[in-house]
Amino acid sequence: MTMTGTTTDYGAFMEKFILPTVPTSSPLNRLTFAVKDIFDMEGYVSGFGNPDWLRTHAAATSTAPAVSAVLDAGAICLGRTVMDEMAYSINGENVHYGTPVNPCAPDRVPGGSSSGSAVAVGAELVDFSLGTDTGGSVRVPASYCGIFGFRPSHGVVSTEGVIPMAQSFDTVGWFARDPVTLNHVGQILLQLPNEKLVQPSQVLIAEDCFKLFSIPSTRVTNVIAASIEKLSGGQILQPVNLGDYVESKVPSLNHFRENDTENEEFSIKSLTALSAAMRLLQRFEFKKNHGEWVSTVKPNLGPGLSERILDALNTSEEHIGACESVKTQLQEALAALLGENGVIVIPTVPGPPPKLQTETTSLETFRARAFSLLSIAGVSGFCQVTIPLGKYNGLPVSVSLMAKHGSDGFLLNLVEALYPTMKEQVEIVEKLSY
Repeated sequence: MTMTGTTTDYGAFMEKFILPTVPTSSPLNRLTFAVKDIFDMEGYVSGFGNPDWLRTHAAATSTAPAVSAVLDAGAICLGRTVMDEMAYSINGENVHYGTPVNPCAPDRVPGGSSSGSAVAVGAELVDFSLGTDTGGSVRVPASYCGIFGFRPSHGVVSTEGVIPMAQSFDTVGWFARDPVTLNHVGQILLQLPNEKLVQPSQVLIAEDCFKLFSIPSTRVTNVIAASIEKLSGGQILQPVNLGDYVESKVPSLNHFRENDTENEEFSIKSLTALSAAMRLLQRFEFKKNHGEWVSTVKPNLGPGLSERILDALNTSEEHIGACESVKTQLQEALAALLGENGVIVIPTVPGPPPKLQTETTSLETFRARAFSLLSIAGVSGFCQVTIPLGKYNGLPVSVSLMAKHGSDGFLLNLVEALYPTMKEQVEIVEKLSY
């Protein structure tokens, strides 16, 4: 049976249905999940967050391998979730289908573009959900909705049967309310065996990145430090100035430097340049993927989005080669910094979720800082996990751990081992603040 989403589901669902599955011995057996409206599911049209896309595309004739993998593991799909139009926003607001209600902060945006998938998990409508992350579309809504979100290493989970946004950055990610479920979903999607925890060799706290944070950074870093100390001993904790390191190791960023010196204290120049490179290549690939459809169909696009897509359609090939050089140099630099089983700690986003319907102009500084942080894993292709750390002033707080490409299983195991202590530390901090 199929039915459209209703107000009782926090506006998370585009369409509700139950896909048949076969019971298995997998840890995902009988768990429920939801799927972002970007994945092919046989017999259904992927709407890509836009009614004109839905109208001009046919039903899928097969199911995306990522969806099939969790179905084959015995999980039960409950439907398709609302997303930002054409996956081109990190806010989660959709003018056509409504904005899913952030269960953690109802007057705030849920984060996008995998908004409905994050809300479905945060509101306990499903056990886990699938989304995609190109520029931050799993990490941001996970942070805003106070849940776990995982962006895997680029290319390790199949994106076949997923509408592309920008292939150099597209990943299939997932959400859960607890690290055990997050890990179990990862084992299926990453095709990993059950492995023992490997202790991290070093944990680098990116101190300069925490200066972009709008809440006291010690509220997060003290929790991380205490948890790492209990698990592995404090001697593996080290501060790092990530911006300076990237500056010295990624010379191709010179192509993307801006001369604007305003708000210098709020930016890290090398990461601002990194973000500019990521967004240029993203626009260029989006144009190659969807420019013809946009120009032909002239879809009705929401405010802010139409301008962004017009920018993409006007993107030239100039500096695209430099973007590729930045990617290669950053991957090599961060791999050398981390070594075997090293981890970098950064804020997921610069602060709590913005209020609903905030003017785009007043969001500019926040967005710029957000993409400075999000572009680190985006451009390097490294794996990153968003971890909820309670609330500050009534709004959700998160932190992210990042590990080198291919270390996904290690990172998922580490979070599962760390989180009980992190939760205890957060509870102590929250009691002290009242």
